[in-house]
Amino acid sequence: MLSLNLTGKTALIGGSTQGIGLASAQALASMGARCVLVSRNEEKLRAAISGLDTSKGQLHYYLVADYSKPEQVSDVIAAFLKDNVVHILVNNSGGPAGGPIMNAKPEEFISAFNQHLICNHIITRLVAEGMKKEGYGRIINIISTSVKIPLKDLGVSNTIRGAVASWAKTMANELGQFGITVNNVLPGATSTERLATIIHNKAAKTGKSKEDVEHEMMEEVPARRFGKPEEIAAMVAFLASPAAAYVNGTSIPVDGGRTGSI
Repeated sequence: MLSLNLTGKTALIGGSTQGIGLASAQALASMGARCVLVSRNEEKLRAAISGLDTSKGQLHYYLVADYSKPEQVSDVIAAFLKDNVVHILVNNSGGPAGGPIMNAKPEEFISAFNQHLICNHIITRLVAEGMKKEGYGRIINIISTSVKIPLKDLGVSNTIRGAVASWAKTMANELGQFGITVNNVLPGATSTERLATIIHNKAAKTGKSKEDVEHEMMEEVPARRFGKPEEIAAMVAFLASPAAAYVNGTSIPVDGGRTGSI
């Protein structure tokens, strides 16, 4: 029977004080999940927690950790897992700065690799044992449509996102036998602070107005608009649910049709 009920499940969501991360937490909480928010800003975490649905009696929680410091992330998550089990993991953190790949310094790749792939790997390894014991696990990585077609002037991001997608597929193959799925959600242009920064930088680089840049970007999308964080979160929520038990190892664009590949 189709079930979207997450009552009794605990979800750990990275980068969850704003944008897609926060919208994902809100969606999961509305389905009954207990949400554990992770971010480096405790004040914003408190504010985010206060707005989550508690109608199923769930008590939400937060953890303060900086994804630019993998060892700190490992220590904080490990401490939480001493007395808790995570059923749903949403790997999400802010994307690398834009720019042509030829302008990227080696340390930019290393920093992005640590923040995205290494932190994802650390957290996944930590939560996987509990998922195996529970016979239920959902690992959902928020990446980018660049894993399908690299995006212009996002050289570091294109490189690291592709690595994360390959890592996720490999992990899906290993964990599927334990009732654990690993999937990637690939947001297109979504109305977040990151998109606002990209628009600002493009306008500054080209001399065009922000409105003109926005219009040109929207024209690339068949839906002729940017996505909303809650629309990306809807896919996250489905993949986290019992209904998605047979969806594994996929990379799903949620982009209004912009990506030019099948």
